[in-house]
Amino acid sequence: MFSLIDKLNNFFDSLSTGGGRAYPPNAFILGSYNNYLFQLSLPEKQYPDYLKHLFFNMVGYRLNLKNPKTFNEKIQYLKLYDSTSLKTQLTDKFLVRDYVKNCIGENYLKPIFNVYDSYDEINFDNLPNRFVIKCNHGCKWQFIIKDKNSFLNNTNLKYLLKKQFAGWMNQSYCFWSGLELQYKDISPKIIIEQLLRDNDNKLPMEIEIYCFNGEPKIIQKIKYYAPPIVSTYDDKFNNLNFKFKEHYVLEHEPVDNIIINATSLSKKLAKNFKLVRVDWLVYNNQLYFNEMTFTPFSGFIDFPIEYKDWNLKLGKMLNLKGNK
Repeated sequence: MFSLIDKLNNFFDSLSTGGGRAYPPNAFILGSYNNYLFQLSLPEKQYPDYLKHLFFNMVGYRLNLKNPKTFNEKIQYLKLYDSTSLKTQLTDKFLVRDYVKNCIGENYLKPIFNVYDSYDEINFDNLPNRFVIKCNHGCKWQFIIKDKNSFLNNTNLKYLLKKQFAGWMNQSYCFWSGLELQYKDISPKIIIEQLLRDNDNKLPMEIEIYCFNGEPKIIQKIKYYAPPIVSTYDDKFNNLNFKFKEHYVLEHEPVDNIIINATSLSKKLAKNFKLVRVDWLVYNNQLYFNEMTFTPFSGFIDFPIEYKDWNLKLGKMLNLKGNK
């Protein structure tokens, strides 16, 4: 009888060899269907051991769940021991709308056209020319329709999209992302949402508010140019010399009223949680709620070399024993 560790070692060894070819250890850990099925098959009592193995392969050091110190470690702890029914409700991209409406008002919600239980229910005749089709139970499980007539006349694309959504609707994102358990019990639905883009198809600006124990502490404004430009602020709206992603260009821009408003609203939404990133979109100078992210990057953040110390800095900011 193989132990869990033997099973994991055999699994990762098979991935790294790739049937005779040499692959880097991280090549297939997350994002492969084999890995998804493996996570899906694990009993819950084995989640901690599995995450320790996965964590080492992803970030290169051993996970300490008894005394987590880094930001990545504390996110793993929250994934395992702080997954609640409320978090599941607010991770659901449809159900979270009621929470937002009750906390800050419905004028910050993106307009939606309909919600369906299956792809076959979608009546494209009743939809506008541009819209977003998305699942409520995953991350980036969506497709953008920029021209409905062109889409409906493309038999190949229609077939592929139907097949893709059929797959997503029968899967749990939890087991794709490294056991983000707040996704596990979401009832899958398909949302048809307004496309918030100009005619030039430019992506809207994003604002991400990292809230620690109910308080906004790190604010990021992201403009999607090529490459993306990010400005980072602390809780006093001072510019910070920090970014999460290597390929982003760091820019020190002064704070504006939209960021101040987003920060104030995020505090209201985050008051019951140890950690949550509240994400916003800015379209036509209007602030729109995007989502609540409880385990950013699934706790596998590859900090840029010059900002490696922020892993520990952010970890110190997060109190796992707090009231929130």
